[in-house]
Amino acid sequence: MERKILHIDVNNAFLSWTALELLKQGETQDIREIESVIGGDETRRAGIVLAKSMKAKKKGVVTGETLYQARKKCPNLKVYKGNYKSYQNYSLQLYNLLLEYTDKIERYSIDECFLDLTEYLMGRTLEEIAIEINKRVKSELGFTVNIGLSENKLLAKMASDFEKPDKIHTLYKREIPLKMWNLPVQELFMLGKRTVPFLRSINIKTIGDLAKTDKRILEKRLGKHGTLIWEYANGIDESEVIYEQNKPKSIGNSITLPIDLMEREKIENVLLQITELVTYRLRKWELLANTVSVQLRTNKFKDYSHQRKLGFSTNTTTEIFKCVKEIFGEMYKEEPIRLIGVRLDKLIEKSEEQISFFSSNKKYQKIDEVLDNINKKYGKNTIGRPVDKNLDYRNDLKNI
Repeated sequence: MERKILHIDVNNAFLSWTALELLKQGETQDIREIESVIGGDETRRAGIVLAKSMKAKKKGVVTGETLYQARKKCPNLKVYKGNYKSYQNYSLQLYNLLLEYTDKIERYSIDECFLDLTEYLMGRTLEEIAIEINKRVKSELGFTVNIGLSENKLLAKMASDFEKPDKIHTLYKREIPLKMWNLPVQELFMLGKRTVPFLRSINIKTIGDLAKTDKRILEKRLGKHGTLIWEYANGIDESEVIYEQNKPKSIGNSITLPIDLMEREKIENVLLQITELVTYRLRKWELLANTVSVQLRTNKFKDYSHQRKLGFSTNTTTEIFKCVKEIFGEMYKEEPIRLIGVRLDKLIEKSEEQISFFSSNKKYQKIDEVLDNINKKYGKNTIGRPVDKNLDYRNDLKNI
């Protein structure tokens, strides 16, 4: 199955996160809008620029130079100290938001993540999910991200480094000649600075030049690294998204729809498809849920959220969806709905299951097992519980 990979890169993370923290503390000036940098101790000549605002960048300030050099270029420069504990908090907020889309997240650095969405598209395209993440990070967390889309990590990373800030770029394999091969060779990911002079000495100036070079020449001079950069220049990367194996404390997913929904049947159909996804993830982790919550957001950005404790621990789609429908029936006020979400909490290990006399777990577990095996073999959403195709929100998505 062709992989669906996103690379998320926070724009100017340290400066953006410092700005948000200062605004929370009552600062009236957003330091992202003035000539500012995040730097070390200015009383020491070793203090360097860790991050810079766009206005400081336009004055020639660059990351890594000393604060003394930066002030010579920008006399009005404001210098702020970083707060790593605060940065960890904002990084965690981003990670928790991304967990609503997939369990397979590699935290590449404090401000970068790779996401494997191959099995988690829920009938949407990778582009639709990228747009939604971009908007949610901006509106809910207060900073911006660049997002790269591709079939592998390398190309997704390269794509996210295209024009910044607050942009979404694709770099699929079919787009390599147009979007990547004309770039200077030094812009290739994982190409060390010491390698560039050698490449130029054999007339390799662009990534395209490198891609078309006889691999044996590179291997002879650079060994395994020569093979690696030749493969990267040709968009070849089979590395997996390395995600945390710690079991989640909660599992949820939400969908922002491109159209308003008011019909109960259509909203319930979206709820069913979200429930299928979150329960699939629950079973994959061999966990059971004890609490279910449903979130609705109207087209006027009014939020409703209700939760209910299940009568027994379960991971079956049928049992959990019964609860989801009951919660929805109690909370829905016949308003146009734009966002719909389901979350499962109070998770326990499957080994801790206590069979209830009233539970139909065993029967439904067999159904889930059959559907999970089919979807695992042929791709998520290959088959699901029967719904009226006229009520499938994915039909609406395709018609937008």
